[in-house]
Amino acid sequence: MSKNSSGRAWPYIIGGSITLVFGFCVATVVVTSQANIQTSDAYMTYYQDADAQANDLIVARIAFDKKYKIEYVTDGISEKGSVISYRVTDLENNPIDNATVVIATSRPETHEFNQKFESPEVSNGIYSFKGAEFPKVGLWNIIAKVTVGNDSRFFNIKADTRIKEAFEF
Repeated sequence: MSKNSSGRAWPYIIGGSITLVFGFCVATVVVTSQANIQTSDAYMTYYQDADAQANDLIVARIAFDKKYKIEYVTDGISEKGSVISYRVTDLENNPIDNATVVIATSRPETHEFNQKFESPEVSNGIYSFKGAEFPKVGLWNIIAKVTVGNDSRFFNIKADTRIKEAFEF
């Protein structure tokens, strides 16, 4: 190779590198825009909205916990015909029958099986949602929004169709 030919190659190499990087950037945007990205369901809203209202959600939970208690009292979930129940009481364990309880169930990896329940049966502070279906075996998220007067909070549970225990997250 002569000196003259090596001096002419570097502008082409730099131009080709810039074009290649730009092409990778465009390909990344195209591929990610077509990806099936799931929304967050930790607060029954998009994660951007929950993030923007994080302080308000924390303050509301603290205010709720100073007056009321909520318990997940379901005896386990199964694939067909489960009943999901919560107990809402004040701090002296007196039942609260005038709360508004809404629950949503979902799988951690997909929103394909999402369900929302808004009309529970209420008896002595226990709110029961009948007819919950869990079509896949395994872990499920059960998110409840409990409102008593002006106080509200979210109560998030991870439950499994294979075991009776459930865990708050």
